[in-house]
Amino acid sequence: MDDVHRYLDGLQPLAMRFGLERVERALDALGHPERAYPILHVGGTNGKGSTCAMAAAALRAAGHRVGLYTSPHLVRFNERIQVDGVEIDDAALAARVEAIRRACPWHEAGGEGERLTYFEFATLAALLHLAEAGVSVAVVEVGLGGRFDATSAVVPRVTAVARIGLDHTQLLGDTVEQVAFEKAGIFKPGVPAVVHAVQPPGALEVLRSEAARRGAPFTVAPAGYDGRIALAGAHQRANAALAAAALRALGAAGVEVGEDAIAAGIAGARWPGRLEELGGVLLDGAHNPQGAAALAAALPALRPGRPVELVFGVLADKDHAGMLGALAPAVRRLHLVAPASPRARPAAELQALAAARGVAADVHADLPAALACARAAAGPDGVVCVAGSLYLVGEARGLLARDL
Repeated sequence: MDDVHRYLDGLQPLAMRFGLERVERALDALGHPERAYPILHVGGTNGKGSTCAMAAAALRAAGHRVGLYTSPHLVRFNERIQVDGVEIDDAALAARVEAIRRACPWHEAGGEGERLTYFEFATLAALLHLAEAGVSVAVVEVGLGGRFDATSAVVPRVTAVARIGLDHTQLLGDTVEQVAFEKAGIFKPGVPAVVHAVQPPGALEVLRSEAARRGAPFTVAPAGYDGRIALAGAHQRANAALAAAALRALGAAGVEVGEDAIAAGIAGARWPGRLEELGGVLLDGAHNPQGAAALAAALPALRPGRPVELVFGVLADKDHAGMLGALAPAVRRLHLVAPASPRARPAAELQALAAARGVAADVHADLPAALACARAAAGPDGVVCVAGSLYLVGEARGLLARDL
């Protein structure tokens, strides 16, 4: 395939059509590659990617050949599909895409309702690649929601749900109870479900109720983890506790992973773009109010006494007011810029909102200009942080990596 990325981009990355029929039909045509290995399926709103990273690292420490499927990517699509920490290369990706096209001629021959979406195609490519690579276990992150997410076509060995929060409310509902109901859609009969201990009021009750209704044995993870954690931020302690509890459930379900491996994985896990320092700049997705609050709490602990110059941009469908409200007390100045996405909110729309919260703000035409201004304003004593959107963090990561 000449350009696999051009083909994938042509599937309209932003198109969403709920329902599992297309993915289930494709998996059947491919011979169900997802049945070749046990799966830990991880959903939730905040912290599911970090939980996946810690779980995958622990499974590798236990001696497994580990597949990892996450989304979205920060810089390149290949980041989404990894085997033992190595991203899929373009040749293998092209081979998987061709295999799906051959097995599913209806994808291109049928009408719009039959065509696989970008995320469905990505999920199929991941599940197929992990089977072809001969992984002994896989960690699979939910893309959006849970009940109708493409990853819900798998039957995992264990499911885990990270902290619930309000995000994608136009699709999942505008209360935490509605969001929790959608997230609980990954629970399967007889499959142990482990959930994050720190949930907003009402969410835990919905998760517990849905697990009982679906016949999934239900466990609430401990609220904290006492061992060493590689990922920065106090909020990672509860994410680590969720990862550890899910791994113990996985062990009870026949996937060997001892306590030493769990400790080693959590102590060594890396997850790009989540309180990651690159080129002297802190990068954190913080793409909803809950994530913004976690970042605001982490900054004084990570850089005590140092003023923060925040490069900030959001997508139009995000709660920008809630995010700015959480971050305003923790920063000295905002450097506003639109993420490189057609869904971006214009930076100028945020300036008045920032002023109303007592934070000075500049508007920039692009990210390089915003970073340059933030660095100049920070000087030797300040801190530059980029947050508000994983699209923005990915763009920053690409720029900063080139300068290293």
